[in-house]
Amino acid sequence: MAAQKTISPVDGSVYVERELADPARVEATLDRASAAQRAWREVPLAERARYCSAMVDAFVAMRDALAEELTWQMGRPIAAAGGEIGGFEERARGMIALAEQALAPIRLADKPGFTRYISREPLGVAFVIAPWNFPFMTAVNAIVPAIMAGNAVILKHSAQTPLCAERIQQAFAAAGLPEGVFQYLHLSHAAAEGVMRDPRIAYVSFTGSVAGGERVESALAGRFIASGLELGGKDPAYIRADADLDAAVEGVMDGAFFNAGQSCCAIERIYVHQSLFEAFVERAVAWLRQLKLGNPGDPATSLGPLVRPEAADFVRGQIEEAVAAGAKAWIDPDDYPLSAPGSAYLAPQLLTGVDHSMRVMSEESFGPVVGVMPVTDDDEAVALMNDSPFGLTAAVFTRDIAAGEALARRLEAGTVFTNRCDYLDPELAWTGVKQSGRGCSLSRIGYESVTRPKSFHLKHA
Repeated sequence: MAAQKTISPVDGSVYVERELADPARVEATLDRASAAQRAWREVPLAERARYCSAMVDAFVAMRDALAEELTWQMGRPIAAAGGEIGGFEERARGMIALAEQALAPIRLADKPGFTRYISREPLGVAFVIAPWNFPFMTAVNAIVPAIMAGNAVILKHSAQTPLCAERIQQAFAAAGLPEGVFQYLHLSHAAAEGVMRDPRIAYVSFTGSVAGGERVESALAGRFIASGLELGGKDPAYIRADADLDAAVEGVMDGAFFNAGQSCCAIERIYVHQSLFEAFVERAVAWLRQLKLGNPGDPATSLGPLVRPEAADFVRGQIEEAVAAGAKAWIDPDDYPLSAPGSAYLAPQLLTGVDHSMRVMSEESFGPVVGVMPVTDDDEAVALMNDSPFGLTAAVFTRDIAAGEALARRLEAGTVFTNRCDYLDPELAWTGVKQSGRGCSLSRIGYESVTRPKSFHLKHA
């Protein structure tokens, strides 16, 4: 039977090996999900909430073990790994709390002789494909609202983080969730596409690359079912002339380098008003130099490896091309002994002298590098921020909140921030524009993705 191996970026060892599901197991899982969903949709919402809340309780109780496994599977420093369990809890409990309001029927004005309303109906079986970079938080965005809405869920997690699927299953089992309502499958890409084509699947949630999103759309062509696609990002930040410089440096640098920059909503481009440019670069470089690149199992490490050596070499290539084209690299990679070609470990880098002709300013990096450009005014900043095929988030740092909000209205992004970045509020819609994807998760609106409206037009006898 075919197997998948998880190579740990920590030391290159095989950390997990799992058999891929064979066709018989896939068939049994789909049948079980379909049967379970027909019963689950009749379970009262309050009871669904009790199951999901108990799952969160069981999940959080495993925090230390989950954090350690996360570090070994994808390389996040152990000092930060536990934070994802907190993020999972915040999002799950937030979506549980929003469910009653989001799923309530829409009651229409009285019309003599008629009863009219619109209900939110579950779709059926949801297939959730989750990535490795924030493996718990990205998965929970789709799983909890789907189940709360009366759907069954089959989760396919990244081959890099298979234990994450198993731990979520373990938490649901501890909560006593009826069998078949939540299941996972370890699958090859080809097998996952086969599941998407199966008529028992009514919704697909995918978080990953633009190329992956294209494969999802291709697999679903002609099926006419709903899908949610959260894809790439090249998220910008603008440091306005009136910004609190110290707070801006702390905010955007953390937004750029947390998780070694491996976030769809990481800050990858920074535009600074020319009056602050030199001071910003000086403080940002000083901020970078205090990062400690090392083994993520060491509590003192603040910058871990990328997920695999190929990912690190991709970013190295972007940096080298930019420098060859005239950019200035402010960090000497030789100061970081672990950072070497062919290694998953990569020195952090800040580049100036960059422009949008360089891949590092136009193509998603997904690594610990950021380019910084000076701008003369708000209009130039907005034009550069919007000059991208992506549009997930964008941030403006300013003391003038009204001006910041006005600029945010002009930005082509699904989420706009002032004076913060790289954060998901569960009560706000998470969505992207352009190649950053389609659909919505989180918030009350997120429930619309995992349900369909059904109109009741009842004439009295």
